[in-house]
Amino acid sequence: MSVNESSSKLIFFVNGKKIEDENPDPEWTLLYYLRKKLDLCGTKLGCADGGCGACTVMVSIYDHTDKKPLHLAVNACLAPVCSMHGLAVTTVEGIGSTTTRLHPVQERIAKSHGSQCGFCTPGIVMSMYTLLRSMRKPSYSDLEVAFQGNLCRCTGYRPIIEGYKTFIEDWESNRTQNNSNACGMGEKCCKVTGSGCTEKLDDKPGNTFNAKDFIPYDPSQEPIFPPELALTSKYNEERLVFKGANVTWYRPTSLNELLQLKNEHKNAKIVTGNTEVGVEVKFKNCLYPIIIMPAQVEELKEIQITDTGVTVGASVTLTDLENSMKNVIRCFPIHKTRIYKEIVDMLYWFAGKQIRNVASVGGNIMTGSPISDLNPIFMAAGVVLNFKSVKSSRKVVMDESFFTSYRKNMALPEEVLVSIDLPFTEENQYFKAYKQAKRREDDIAIVNMALNVKFTENNKISSMKLSFGGMGPVTMMAINSCRQIVGKQWNDDLLHKVYSGLLSELNLDPSAPGGMIRYRQSLTLSLFFKAFVQISDELSANFSDRGTLDDRDKSAIGGFEHSIQKSSQYFNIPINPQSPIDPVGYPIPHVSAAKQATGEAVFCDDMPLMNNELFLALVQSTRAHANILSIDPSEALSMAGVVKFFSASDLDPQKNIFGIVVRDEEIFVSKTVTSQGQIIGAIVAKDQAIAQKAAKAVKISYEDLKPIITIEDAIKSKSYFPGCPKTIIKGDVDAAFKNADHIIENEFRMGGQEHFYLETQTSRAVPKKEDNEMEIFCSLQHPTEMGKIISNVLGIPINRINMRVKRVGGGFGGKESRSMLLVVPVALAAHKLQQPVRCMLDRDEDMIMTGNRHPFYFKYKIAVKDNGKIDGAIIEMYNNGGYCYDLSAAVLERAMLHCENAYYIPNLKIVGYMCKTNLPSNTVFRGSGSPQGMLLAENYIRDIAVKLNMDPIDVTYLNLYEEGQTTHYNQTLTHCTLKRCWEECLMKSDYVQRKEKIEQYNKDNKWKKRGICILPTKFGVAFTVKALNQGGALIHVYTDGSVLLTHGGIEMGQGLHTKMIQIASRVLNIETSKIYISETATDKVPNTSPTAASVSSDLNGMAVLNACTIIMERLTPYIKENPTGKWEDWILSAYSNCTSLSAVGYYYHPHTGYDLDTNIGIPYNYYTYGVGCSEVEINCLTGDHRVLRTDIVMDVGESLNPAIDIGQIEGAFVQGYGLYTMEELIYSPTGTLYSRGPGSYKIPGFNDIPKELNVSLLRGAPNPRAIYSSKAVGEPPLFLAASVFFAIKNAISMYRKQNNASLDFNLSSPATVEKIRLACEDHITEMVKEQKTSTPWNIIP
Repeated sequence: MSVNESSSKLIFFVNGKKIEDENPDPEWTLLYYLRKKLDLCGTKLGCADGGCGACTVMVSIYDHTDKKPLHLAVNACLAPVCSMHGLAVTTVEGIGSTTTRLHPVQERIAKSHGSQCGFCTPGIVMSMYTLLRSMRKPSYSDLEVAFQGNLCRCTGYRPIIEGYKTFIEDWESNRTQNNSNACGMGEKCCKVTGSGCTEKLDDKPGNTFNAKDFIPYDPSQEPIFPPELALTSKYNEERLVFKGANVTWYRPTSLNELLQLKNEHKNAKIVTGNTEVGVEVKFKNCLYPIIIMPAQVEELKEIQITDTGVTVGASVTLTDLENSMKNVIRCFPIHKTRIYKEIVDMLYWFAGKQIRNVASVGGNIMTGSPISDLNPIFMAAGVVLNFKSVKSSRKVVMDESFFTSYRKNMALPEEVLVSIDLPFTEENQYFKAYKQAKRREDDIAIVNMALNVKFTENNKISSMKLSFGGMGPVTMMAINSCRQIVGKQWNDDLLHKVYSGLLSELNLDPSAPGGMIRYRQSLTLSLFFKAFVQISDELSANFSDRGTLDDRDKSAIGGFEHSIQKSSQYFNIPINPQSPIDPVGYPIPHVSAAKQATGEAVFCDDMPLMNNELFLALVQSTRAHANILSIDPSEALSMAGVVKFFSASDLDPQKNIFGIVVRDEEIFVSKTVTSQGQIIGAIVAKDQAIAQKAAKAVKISYEDLKPIITIEDAIKSKSYFPGCPKTIIKGDVDAAFKNADHIIENEFRMGGQEHFYLETQTSRAVPKKEDNEMEIFCSLQHPTEMGKIISNVLGIPINRINMRVKRVGGGFGGKESRSMLLVVPVALAAHKLQQPVRCMLDRDEDMIMTGNRHPFYFKYKIAVKDNGKIDGAIIEMYNNGGYCYDLSAAVLERAMLHCENAYYIPNLKIVGYMCKTNLPSNTVFRGSGSPQGMLLAENYIRDIAVKLNMDPIDVTYLNLYEEGQTTHYNQTLTHCTLKRCWEECLMKSDYVQRKEKIEQYNKDNKWKKRGICILPTKFGVAFTVKALNQGGALIHVYTDGSVLLTHGGIEMGQGLHTKMIQIASRVLNIETSKIYISETATDKVPNTSPTAASVSSDLNGMAVLNACTIIMERLTPYIKENPTGKWEDWILSAYSNCTSLSAVGYYYHPHTGYDLDTNIGIPYNYYTYGVGCSEVEINCLTGDHRVLRTDIVMDVGESLNPAIDIGQIEGAFVQGYGLYTMEELIYSPTGTLYSRGPGSYKIPGFNDIPKELNVSLLRGAPNPRAIYSSKAVGEPPLFLAASVFFAIKNAISMYRKQNNASLDFNLSSPATVEKIRLACEDHITEMVKEQKTSTPWNIIP
């Protein structure tokens, strides 16, 4: 059968239903097909590069040899739909629903409070579901691997892990033995081992969910695999040709046919998993007209054991490679499988499970990434590559000559890589491989290394191969370094020879791509040293004459010890509730959790298309500062399906200006761009793909101007926003410094943070046919302000614009003001064209244009007494505001009001500046400026401790605020629980005892150190702008007794709607099931404040209380008339007597409002207090770290919902952990954002959270200034993650002390692996000198 006779019909199954498509487009991904063709919108688009897992589905293929289906978790955003031929796809909709029955996987994540905003939930559900379908009794380790490719920005992961722990073997076996009170950890239970969560505590942890109520998991009840696919293999045997407008897709079934195709189409891309090509097509605008998928070519799928090793087909997936290597390791002696062991170990850290399930060995080699995890191993091992073409075949040793330049190799255009020969090792041969990345799991390498060394019989080196990734444009072999030590003994002399050789041979240019030059060069030495120590240890074990390794040096071997995540939650539930059905104070699940777990929860872009609905794509600036010379949309407008191009010329200049506080930016830039990512125009088309393609075709010519990028640039140029500097002065600062025993002077820098909400900015505008009415469906935090801006731009009264928010897939402040960048162009296009228009930004677009948390630079002087008491301070602070004013003043104000954190400073002068730069406008982010200001405070507390040789906890306690003291902004502290929180956290964390153990550990371990830190937080709750401290609610009671509740806040995962329903339930004394919140809409509750500043429960909760109280007052006569009646009876009586069953509620803070310019007023209604203690372990050779344990005590008053509040605490903590240790914004000197997706910007993953996390809600601390004595909780806990930052600094200090380095050193935030390693000064860092350059690859903004 020739290619021309091949099938062109795509056939596969989705949720058991057969799908047949006569004309599939090879450019379609599976995600596109599910959402746009099948209307299965439960599967989400989070990043489009396989880095977040929101799009995870299960793909099943029938193994006709073993007679069973194989199930794989796959990223639908990368999987081409054409590759699904003959396969079965299961989405979140296919396993359960709220209308039928939840699958146990869905039920457990919902009931364990593992779903907050819900956007990531379907992907996590499907990863867990696939794991259960693949193995009946998974272990905890299996659970960890399953979630390596999934991210969550809301929960902090702990509740997801707790809920899904109930599926692991130990938990299920305990359950089946009817031991309902047994811990799921069995013998590993902390109470059994004696390390108990409740050890030395008077109180006991509570349960936020009851696992006994979970539906038992019964594998026999799973949907059957499509019988048609099980009965025949015909679909696997079919040759396929799918032709689209731009791409033709071939799937040959024989090697001969594959070779013929490659001979005919020499530039064809051979694709197996599409994990690289998919990213290139999406984000690099690559187009590959011919795609060949060799998945059915037997020779490329085989794995064969030979006399000399294992031959692996080039199409073998990384998962199959891992499994086959494990089998070989089990069957052969250890000395023969040392290469295979390193491959298995490396694959654990290679991407996520979803990628490994489809990515191939051959694809990894031929892609030629210079930071590939496997290529250094293959090159050091000297693997042989088997190439074939129509005319010939040849074997090529994968050595230093294989890669010819960046992503280029010596393969001929017509050749196909068929297989790879992986050799056995010999008894006198040792092989080691290491990788260092920003994040341990699912991250690309910064540097990786593989070492292959053979010894002679007298223990001299006979040969050595050393390869590195991340040290050049290709995988590098250290040829000269290895050559010079042949014949040498394996000893310290050799070590220093290799060091010298590597520094000479792998000398990076100071402006080399990737930056981190000194760190990368240090890593080459550190990784070799790790291998040296590990091999030395193995040699001493195998050869008695080698002597033994010092135990302290053994800490250089291996990574961190694996452990199962533990946690406990301490909280009160009401002892005497108002009524049996009163839900306030109980840990009830998020009201949308089940819908989110089944994919039924509708997000903005999930809404069905309307007739004639159009799609918008933005044309963004590619320069940081430039004059626009011309804009040419002609090519874009000539494309079929393009409707219109909008630019500044379509608007009156006065209507083209907008802003939140100051109207200082243009909707469409007219003359001069002042940042990359700014909007120059917008394309509207009939299809999203067409719109995006056309937007990229708009030609813009520029005249470049010099940009201001960094805070230092701005200071030098005096580039500040109007109103700077801002100053607060309290007390007699000059006298404090004159009388000081010590004056400490320093500077400190803190980086920004990307919001990384899983749902990107999204908007949909629907114009009505009369009176210029318009509905805006959107994902944002401030619907009223967005409606006001749209009103101004369109010249329409606000009462014609209805802003509707169903739910938001994460916000964190990033959707408060910057949503206008998308909402306004979409509304404008819909208004002008009188057709519905929608747009959902791609991840890179969102990250480039919407701004981040503000970077800060501080300079300070502290006046201190001999005993450590602070008497005065002078602080200068600068934030990088970006190109427009936005909310930078509010962020600066927060930082200025929180720069003392929880410490009383009687004499204080603060001067603040907002720097105007050519970066995207930075904006508010959870906590606004307080995480920056408070981090400064903790930094100078530790400066004092170092200067006076004191313990930081003594300096902290001495300076803590006390009841009745006054802040520098003249607010008196009342109901101050700081010291209660401090003492309880000290006790519950066993701080004193653990510190002693840490000191002993550090004595025993030379290359790993542990550190501990405990610190407080004091977070002011309220908007400082008086007008924002108000909330509204609207309640309708219907004649059947059902209640429709609306309020002014939006639901973005924080559980606001759930809490409002709980409040209404208490006041109305009805079940929560009778109360429904549909959405937030400005035609229901007008003039709403932003859902921000952690006050939404306070403001809207009181408004709900007010509205419900009005209803109950109206019902009182009917209740008295019929005291034994039911709610429905009273409602019907009221209706029958013409009593209104609708009420408006309203509330405002009567005493708040503050003017920073005069330092007059009361900025905050009250404070939320907390204390956190964290212990970390760092690898001093690599800069890697892990958090061993965190204890948090939080004063949240009387919690409205302990589960939601604890979820907010944990989620904020993990987000703060990312801020202070991992998440780094990387800009070029010309203002290009390099970190524009999960591939390059790393937020914490499942395995990054503390291995033990204990959260306690302070008991007996009611708050008289908020609804039902509760307190705000969304933002205050975030800062407690700084305990990790300073625990890391403490550990670094221990290493520096060991090496006689100064303990007075600066560590800027975030404490990345690079900064940790370079702060750990030793003989290695001394050998690598800092290289100065005028053109660095990246800069710190």
